[in-house]
Amino acid sequence: MIITTASVFVDDQGRALAFYTDVLGFRPKTDVPVGAHRWLTVVSPEAPDGVELLLEPAEHPAVGPFRAALVADGIPWTSFGVADVRAEHARLEALGVRFVQPPTEAGPVVVAVLDDTCGNLVQIASPAA
Repeated sequence: MIITTASVFVDDQGRALAFYTDVLGFRPKTDVPVGAHRWLTVVSPEAPDGVELLLEPAEHPAVGPFRAALVADGIPWTSFGVADVRAEHARLEALGVRFVQPPTEAGPVVVAVLDDTCGNLVQIASPAA
């Protein structure tokens, strides 16, 4: 068994696609109309045949309170690996990305947490130097 798709709930699929591709650097993979929404996935350019991230509409009634509680407590919904958190933080901050936690050493890793503009906090992590 392998993981083929993971998802993140988003307020607006178009805005999420722009953020995850134009800002974070993912590449569009699948875009299939499904009723009023789309089966919309992105992938890492470093692993185009790897795990797909589904930009899933956040319409279920349980999603709003769940995400609000995570954000209020500063808990990221997901985590992405990067080669160097400090360099990626600087790159993304220059693009206007809002971070709720700057690069912070946490044992064997360095982490930072950003606001994805779509209702989620996302952690980026790399090995500590």
